[in-house]
Amino acid sequence: MLTLDKRIETFAVLGRFLKQFSRQGEENPDLKKLNDEWFAATDEHFRNAHIYNPWFTEEFVRIAVEAISYMLEENKLRKWISIYNSEEFDDNKQTKQIGVVMAGNIPLVGFHDFLCVLLSGYTFQGKLSSKDQYLMKLMADLVCAINSDFADRIILTEERLSNFDAIIATGSDNSARYFEYYFGKYPNIIRKNRTSVAVITGNENESELSSLADDVFLYFGLGCRNVSRFFVPAGYNFGPLFKAFEKYSYLGNHNKFANNYEYNRAIYLVNQTKHLDGGFFIMKEDSGLFSPLTVYFYDYYSSPEHLESLLTIHKQGIQALVTSDQGKEGAVTPGRAQYPEPWDYADGVDTMAFLLSLNKS
Repeated sequence: MLTLDKRIETFAVLGRFLKQFSRQGEENPDLKKLNDEWFAATDEHFRNAHIYNPWFTEEFVRIAVEAISYMLEENKLRKWISIYNSEEFDDNKQTKQIGVVMAGNIPLVGFHDFLCVLLSGYTFQGKLSSKDQYLMKLMADLVCAINSDFADRIILTEERLSNFDAIIATGSDNSARYFEYYFGKYPNIIRKNRTSVAVITGNENESELSSLADDVFLYFGLGCRNVSRFFVPAGYNFGPLFKAFEKYSYLGNHNKFANNYEYNRAIYLVNQTKHLDGGFFIMKEDSGLFSPLTVYFYDYYSSPEHLESLLTIHKQGIQALVTSDQGKEGAVTPGRAQYPEPWDYADGVDTMAFLLSLNKS
């Protein structure tokens, strides 16, 4: 029987296993049996992910795995679950299937939904993104290897979802309209475009700016937790920020990233659009929220009140607010945007509360 404790323990073991593949990871002797069977195959998956998706470089796959391993620390999982009524996590709900349409913009971006559905006690039916099939299949195989009772709780498909009781779908604003048309009659969470923003105070030190560079450029900037827009004080000197960004100049050697940069640069030059050229990225003063890949928008603010008004305008599209000013509500410390806690929900919608509510309907 898959009690709540066993579910938590399974994912905690998965977290310890994955931590071995992080940047400073090392083999865990306590996981010898699992390692004997799965270590080599898992390492090969991470090394070769770029073959199936050029955006999934080994470096970024391992960082994504590192972030998941932190999320799966047992004390965090238990703290997270304690927010809810433990009786709602009973083991009699597996007959309900939760359909999940998974995104594939960054490695393992759908893992949190996978975690929520299985911890809540339901059966997970996942529609895999063509961009991230193999890594998610690997996660499912690892969960079943750790606890075989999950084998009949996980269904992965590349085809259309069917026979589900509720739906979670992640995509763009355009795909959201499609999702709402087809899935509107079911209990659902439908996610749209989101991005993250940074508020610069002008007092950041080198370390903070270096950490902010991670929030901008990890995963090539393709994730909703990547900073793509900046709010900077009037008269701000971009020099130190550009210097901090130089640590990611090697991204300019990546064919797809470089093509986007060259294309956007050419458009701005032809149209004589004012912009700041960082050599492999572009910054442009713009009031929009969503910028093209390799382009980062910025706005000047003249006062705290002006800043708040700018943030309010974009509130519905902001996933994370990154700033060294931790006095701001919901602020994320620079360098931590890509390391969410298990209770940090996409679009601010409590996925676990949604899932637990289904048992009452």
